[in-house]
Amino acid sequence: MGVEKPNKPSWIFTSYYKCEGYDMQMRNMITDKFSKTTSLLLIATFALALAGTVSAAEPLPTGDNGLPEFIEGDTLKTMTFFLFFVGYIAMGAAFVFFMSERNNVAPQYRTTMTISALIVGIAAFHYYYMRGVYADWGEVSVEYRYMDWIITVPLMALKFPTLIGKDAITDKKVAGLGFTGICFTGALIMIGFGYAGEAGLMNAIPALLLGGMGWAMIVVATGTPWSDGLGVDNSKIAPELMWSANALRWFIVVGWIIYPLGYLFSPEVGLIEVDNGAEYMAVAYNIADIINKIGFGVVAWMGAKKATEALAASE
Repeated sequence: MGVEKPNKPSWIFTSYYKCEGYDMQMRNMITDKFSKTTSLLLIATFALALAGTVSAAEPLPTGDNGLPEFIEGDTLKTMTFFLFFVGYIAMGAAFVFFMSERNNVAPQYRTTMTISALIVGIAAFHYYYMRGVYADWGEVSVEYRYMDWIITVPLMALKFPTLIGKDAITDKKVAGLGFTGICFTGALIMIGFGYAGEAGLMNAIPALLLGGMGWAMIVVATGTPWSDGLGVDNSKIAPELMWSANALRWFIVVGWIIYPLGYLFSPEVGLIEVDNGAEYMAVAYNIADIINKIGFGVVAWMGAKKATEALAASE
């Protein structure tokens, strides 16, 4: 007859679970602190980089009001300068906001917030340089513009799946390319041919049409506000994210149309010949960037917050 083993005192189990709960709480605190520290470091790095970037060129004369003399009395040039200035301030402010809000959404949506911050942060750097070129030399820089777009436009297209979730992305492929491949390739085609047309590397009209094909690839992959995309199954998008998903599609389908309108005014393109065509082009591009890049991020943030609230309510 075996000897019955004595049961362990209940205080042992109580202590064990208390320790486990304490360890879990400590891990969560450390993770949260690390995320906040990372966000603050990125914000500080961004601010220092802008503060430390000073043009070595001899600027054009400035007036008594501190503004470049060449914009005085010229409404279009004043608006161009104003939008360059507002562009980099607004993008920088959006970067700080998205990084600050990153820790206020569920972990699965933090990548979306990080990409949103990267888009406007990269754009702020380039707008700072473009404003400097315009203020110092009176020139609208095409090169800095396309340096920005070649990075930020693919990020804008690739942010879509980070918000709606991988379950909503289909396995359909075209020429061996899935959703990510189609969006990334389409963005490169759109920006590459746009630059080729504006830099005079090829005829402007074929460049515009070929660039439009890249835009169409992204639209086909992500879908429209009234239809599924080749790479997206609307039925698998969470209800609380559906509004944001369709809003992002509106930006891609309608908001991006502003860019080819600006392209028409490019002096090198010359499809619409007017005095100060570069300024008309810059105004169109700047307005489009401010609306699309910041708006894209705000819509994604709204969806992430709504989804986070839904997750918290279901627990």
